[in-house]
Amino acid sequence: MEWFEAPEYWLSRLVLQRALAVVYLVAFVSAALQFRALIGERGLTPVPDFLRRVPFRASPSLFHLHYSDRFFAAVAWAGAALSAAVALGAADRVPLAVSMLMWALLWALYLSIVNVGQTWYAFGWESLLLEAGFLAVFLGNGDVAPPMPVLLLMRWLLFRVEFGAGLIKWRGDSCWRDLTCLYYHHETQPMPGPLSWFFHHLPKPLHRMEVAANHVTQLVLPFLLFAPQPAATVAALAMIVTQLWLVASGNFSWLNWITVVLALSAVDASPLSGSREYGQVPPWFVAAVIGVTALVVVLSWWPARNLVSRRQEMNRSFNPLHLVNTYGAFGSVTRLRHEVVIEGTDEEHVTEDTRWREYEFKGKPGDVRRLPRQYAPYHLRLDWLMWFAAISPSYAAPWFTRLLRKLLENDPDTLRLLRVNPFPTTPPVHVRARLYRYRFTTWRELRATGAWWDREPVGPYGRTVSRRDAAP
Repeated sequence: MEWFEAPEYWLSRLVLQRALAVVYLVAFVSAALQFRALIGERGLTPVPDFLRRVPFRASPSLFHLHYSDRFFAAVAWAGAALSAAVALGAADRVPLAVSMLMWALLWALYLSIVNVGQTWYAFGWESLLLEAGFLAVFLGNGDVAPPMPVLLLMRWLLFRVEFGAGLIKWRGDSCWRDLTCLYYHHETQPMPGPLSWFFHHLPKPLHRMEVAANHVTQLVLPFLLFAPQPAATVAALAMIVTQLWLVASGNFSWLNWITVVLALSAVDASPLSGSREYGQVPPWFVAAVIGVTALVVVLSWWPARNLVSRRQEMNRSFNPLHLVNTYGAFGSVTRLRHEVVIEGTDEEHVTEDTRWREYEFKGKPGDVRRLPRQYAPYHLRLDWLMWFAAISPSYAAPWFTRLLRKLLENDPDTLRLLRVNPFPTTPPVHVRARLYRYRFTTWRELRATGAWWDREPVGPYGRTVSRRDAAP
């Protein structure tokens, strides 16, 4: 079955599967460590409230059968344990059917989390992980040669990720067309990394070269993924290099890493690793692969139509199982960076002389002298949404006031999401939020002050919340 088997891709499949399992591991651990404050029974947007509003058919999840914080933690940690086992090779040491069941279970567990995660899980990389994880169910294990139809489906997914992102940029902000978006992006991106300051200060001609190279990578190279080798490998390796550049320049959760994982489906490593001999492919496995290929072809109508539409949407799932989605990011780039800074005071009466102390977040900018940290592929969900909150107060309206009230209680689950709590023993009496304009300092300012950021106040962000009116 030469059309079906691709034994020369055995090493690419091995690395792809192990790396994808590591991404799953990061995702499950991220969910386990942050859910109580965000979507737990006493969280900012509790899952039980969501389940009362949304039926199973609209958001399939195990939690429609039962929800408790303890059960959610069990699901998340079980997913993490299974991910770790698969990353260590467990799926290659069991029969093919059991291996497929392991991958299917990972997908079902994470789908259950995403489908109740609400705004905290409304990111393109959640659907991307689910779609890639679903295809991985049909990649087989060491018992069978890699199935070429599934490798091509992986490349089709990578095509939609890259080409969709390229189109949304070209059709969106004019700075992508005049090659100036990176004059701003490294400074204004949601969560800068430790090298973002240095990327921002690269010469402007290099920024323009970066944008031009991005257009080539996202608008031209995706078509070569389906070309004969070695063209497909060259295109995939160029995409990997581009993604590693993005890893160095900012924190984008596991978006870049899973794109690298997908690119491995087009890398023919046989000149270095050789090929392997496999036994006969079970007919039931062939039937399963053909069936899932037909399913993806049918479901591809919606994202393909979206790609050619002038009203192209970013990061949309067309079905509640998050299969065959549309992707894209940064169709527009903000020119100015605003940050919401939360402050509290333990003084009973607020006056012009009141001393306010700041809460510090782990990832988002706060202390101007603190170099941004590297957290990706781990996803700091609250930090990311605080970036959106600074852009649009209405976006944060469902949960922001509740966050302030949690701080008035010194809620331990909420405080675990922060880096610094200025009131470690006694909760504050009043909490407020203020909007600041942030910018990276210049080389001269950095040498003179030791500060990576300069900031200036814009004004209040909503109203002050006091302990006396903190009741939910």
